[in-house]
Amino acid sequence: MEKDKAKPVSFSQTTITELMIPSYANFGGKIHGGILLSLMDKVAFATASKHSGAYCVTVSVDTVDFLQPVAVGELVSLKGSVNYVGNSSMVIGIKVIAENVKSGTVKHTNTCYFTMVAKGDDDKPTQVPKLILESKTDVRRFVEAIFRKKLKKDHKEKMEAMKKSWDKDEMSRLLENERCIIES
Repeated sequence: MEKDKAKPVSFSQTTITELMIPSYANFGGKIHGGILLSLMDKVAFATASKHSGAYCVTVSVDTVDFLQPVAVGELVSLKGSVNYVGNSSMVIGIKVIAENVKSGTVKHTNTCYFTMVAKGDDDKPTQVPKLILESKTDVRRFVEAIFRKKLKKDHKEKMEAMKKSWDKDEMSRLLENERCIIES
């Protein structure tokens, strides 16, 4: 693919800001994690679709740690950026910021990574444009995504190998000091 078909990171960066309303709150009075996940999915879709020029679907979500609660009345801004592109996949980094407009306090509540795949009119994965890395931050994020991808693959392989080799006695030993009761 020629450079003229490549797109810079800045081309598809997207920010969605939404007021957190009472109907978004859980029983504890804070915003439901599911509401925030839905908003993250929207910004991931917008960012990936803008870069690829195609319909995109979510294939995985990594590192969703809720660092701080979000309150009713706060403005939540979700900032999406293409961090990595494969053939048809893109890793979208999302930073979530909550702002209390009355007090002026701003807090970082979450950073996560959505893997999105571009689909063609035939509903099959389609190639996405290359990514032009414009800054040291863009390069760092691209390399970090490569490392996360490798770590995820290694973890999956190790878990599969462990599942195949577990026996009942070993499982019992592993569960000895855990808060569970084995009845079978």
